[in-house]
Amino acid sequence: QVQLVESGGGTVQAGRSLRLSCAASGHTFTGIAMGWFRQAPGKEREFVAGVGWRGNVTYYEDSVKGRFTISRDNSKNTVALQMNSLKVEDTAVYYCAASYYGTYARRIYEYDYWGQGTQVTVSS
Repeated sequence: QVQLVESGGGTVQAGRSLRLSCAASGHTFTGIAMGWFRQAPGKEREFVAGVGWRGNVTYYEDSVKGRFTISRDNSKNTVALQMNSLKVEDTAVYYCAASYYGTYARRIYEYDYWGQGTQVTVSS
């Protein structure tokens, strides 16, 4: 079992930045790919960013490339999502997830554990 707890959500104006964090516990953090997903009201949950277990491979959904950066610290069992140049359309609940599937996991069914989510609201 892996427990995931997100933090760092909030309300910001468009163009500003937020940093989300996810703390993992309950299982060794190494060997597990990590990802961030989001779900806006009335929409399906979608992949945002992922990072391989070593931290040297990252991949992103097209709309956030160049604005969001995912990173992990295996010594602290944490993964972060730095979100810059936020847009109104980035408004959603953001979820941290853990995958045994491996690097490049981006589908919901490829992730085994999920956090409860943290709300990000971007105002115009």
